[in-house]
Amino acid sequence: MMGPEYTFKLCIYGDGGVGKTTLTNRYMTGLYDPNTMITLGANIFVKYIEVDESKVSLQIWDFGGEDQYKHLLPSYSMGSNGAIFMFDTSRKTTLYHMPDWLNTFRCALPSNQREIPIIMVGGKVDLTEESSVNYEEAKDYKDRYGITEYIECSSKTGKNVKLIFETLSRYMLKNIDAK
Repeated sequence: MMGPEYTFKLCIYGDGGVGKTTLTNRYMTGLYDPNTMITLGANIFVKYIEVDESKVSLQIWDFGGEDQYKHLLPSYSMGSNGAIFMFDTSRKTTLYHMPDWLNTFRCALPSNQREIPIIMVGGKVDLTEESSVNYEEAKDYKDRYGITEYIECSSKTGKNVKLIFETLSRYMLKNIDAK
């Protein structure tokens, strides 16, 4: 693939331990690592993809979800073209924290950028016996808070991992076309 036509910055945020880094690593390498360590601050990954015949460079900012790093999110979110809010479907409280995360993320964006696409991701759906958030409840949160899309995934099995990033890339491309 020759140089990208578009470069997009996207942030992944949510509570600690919900699977943000595992999701990113699965997307980047195709492998699942059950021993992934927590992210200290932020990790930045770059992946070149082709979406709908457009060459895209994704700059993926994987943001540490521990409270001690939350104050850094506004500065990391500046310049974002899209975002992923992730929660753990086996820990309902991680969904309940979404409004606070969303506010923290959006507050740093300029007013003309506040409507960027955000995909809400319910992770760890392979833990069906421990699931405490059903699809309809999560979709209600998505609708209530103006989130673009809701997708469930499993980094362990690979379910919908690629779909998340491709879907967000399509929305970011639409935003370019709309300008």
